[in-house]
This record gives sequence, C-alpha cells and structure tokens, in this order.
Amino acid sequence: MHKTQDTQIEHFPDRSLRRLLQDAEYVRGLVQIIAPDIEPFLDFSRITYQKRSFISKALQERESDVLLSIPFQDATDADALLIYILIEHQSTVDKTMGFRLLSYMMQIWESQRREWETEKIPESERRLQPILPILFYTGDRPWTVPVSLTAIMDVPEILERFVPSFDTLFLGVKETEAEALTQSGHPLGWLLRVLQKEHSDETEISEALADAMSHLASIDEDFAPQVAEALRYFVQLIFHRRSLEERDALVDIIRQHIQDPKEFETMAQTTAEFLREEGKAEGKVEGKQDTILKFLQLQFQDVPEVLSREIRNIQNLTHLDMLLEQAMTAKSLEEIDTHLS
Repeated sequence: MHKTQDTQIEHFPDRSLRRLLQDAEYVRGLVQIIAPDIEPFLDFSRITYQKRSFISKALQERESDVLLSIPFQDATDADALLIYILIEHQSTVDKTMGFRLLSYMMQIWESQRREWETEKIPESERRLQPILPILFYTGDRPWTVPVSLTAIMDVPEILERFVPSFDTLFLGVKETEAEALTQSGHPLGWLLRVLQKEHSDETEISEALADAMSHLASIDEDFAPQVAEALRYFVQLIFHRRSLEERDALVDIIRQHIQDPKEFETMAQTTAEFLREEGKAEGKVEGKQDTILKFLQLQFQDVPEVLSREIRNIQNLTHLDMLLEQAMTAKSLEEIDTHLS
C-alpha cells in the first residue's frame, strides 16, 4: 500500500465542496441531479448566499453547510425558497441526522421571526420561507438510517402522527449509480464520478478521471468557469487523496485533455498553492527543494539535470522561498535560471 499525503486532508472534503457550492451553477447541478422536477421552477441567476449567524460559533466550526436563497421563476426576490445543504463526509452514519436538520431549520425560521420584530413587519405580511433541506453525503459507508426523528425514537404506531416529519433530499455520492450522476451532463456529475473513486485503486480512478476530462473538454463554453473549478478540484483531490507515487500519472491525465491555456493556468495555480503549503509544512531545505522541483516538473514536464543540481545546491531557506514564488509565475525554465544565484 502506497503512503498517501496527509497534509490538509482533514479539511479537504468540506472546504472543497463548500467552495464548489459557492457557484450558483454548481448548486443548480446538484438540484438537477437529486430533484430534477424542482430545478425548472427556480431562478438560479438570482441566487443569494445567506449568513449563518443564527448558528452558534461552536456549530459553525463543526458543521460544513451552505444556506442560500433562490427566487421562484417569475417571482419577486422576496418570494424565494431557502436551500440548506449539509455536507457530511464522515463514514460513520449519524442516526441523529433528522434531529440535526430539523434543529437548523428551526434556527433559520427563528432568525426570520426575530427580523419581523426588529424590522416591525406588519403581522399580515409575516411569512416564513420554505426550506429545502439537502444532505450531501460523501462517506464510504452506505447510508442505511432514515433521515427522520423516528430513527432515534421508540414510538408506538398509534403515536407516530404526533412526531414532526419532513422530506429531505439525499445524495449519497458513493452509493449512487454513476449513470445517475452524469445523466444531466452537468459538470458536477462528472466531478462526483471521480470523487466516487477517491479511495479506489489507481486503475479505477484513472479511468474515471480520463472519462470526466474527456467530457469536460467537449462541454459547452458556457460552462467554462465550472470546468476551471473542476480542474482545481481534481488536482486537490489527487494531492490530498492519492499516494505520492500516483500523482504524476494522474496529473498527466488532466494535462493531456487541456487545450485552453487558462485552464492549464488554473491547474498550475492550484498545484502551486498546495506545494507551497506543503513546503511550509516541511520547513526544511530538502523539503523546499523537493517542492520547487516538483512544481517545475508539473509546469514544464522536463527539468534538466543541471538545473535540478543547482537548486539542490541552494541551502538558504529564504532564497528557496523566493525561488518558489518565482517558479509559480515563470513562463520558462530560463526565467528560473536567472534567479539561482
């Protein structure tokens, strides 16, 4: 078993998906996958992201979630649906999930009720916004527990009607059929097909990545920002989830499908960000030398032995930090050569 890179793994699943869902088009893609009947009624061009101030700081640090408002088609911005997306990446299935979701929904509505009073809204105009709860689950273990309050209750059948109930949209990424994810053709579906294979063997993730890149390379130009974000995600996934020995081959799959220089720039920038943080964590001369050479290899593919030897001869950490910054913006290896002495 190859050793995987541990740097930043703790925060990758929630931060990476939250970043994706800051893009209204990716939110539309998610709704399109799990609720295609609802998607046509919403105007994603007018999406607004809501503050989570109603949730305590302790919960904000523990949970990875997104709250947004989407007006209905041909309606005013005030006539909107709230979507609450809870991202769950732990592989331990939480039986209390129904209670957690209801608790957050109640906090959202309570926040709205307080606004009625502070803004002195007339009683005749006071309306709670409907909430569409979505559980976005990326864990490996199948989710077998119902997302309901009855999952943590022993309640006789005759009393079940007194237990609050609500529907929850659920996407279990690892257990969803691959075809179901990509049926709509949205970039998110192809991204999730690669995520399905994050812990699979190298052959399986390579095939999934090649299929995804082939599709994304031929997608409509209107999705260019989403394709660029997908590239960023794939590179981060490779560096956070795959072994050191697999990185080059997997990154090469991405590179082979890139024709737009801007897309390559996005991939290179993402790689540079990771390698820079990796170099900081290493904090040693050899580690920083490795970081610089690794980035140059990814950027220019072939690093001459003479250049590699000269970088290895640099022992000053400040000089190495400066050289890494130069490597991130260099257009050629000749530019790097001018900063070696």
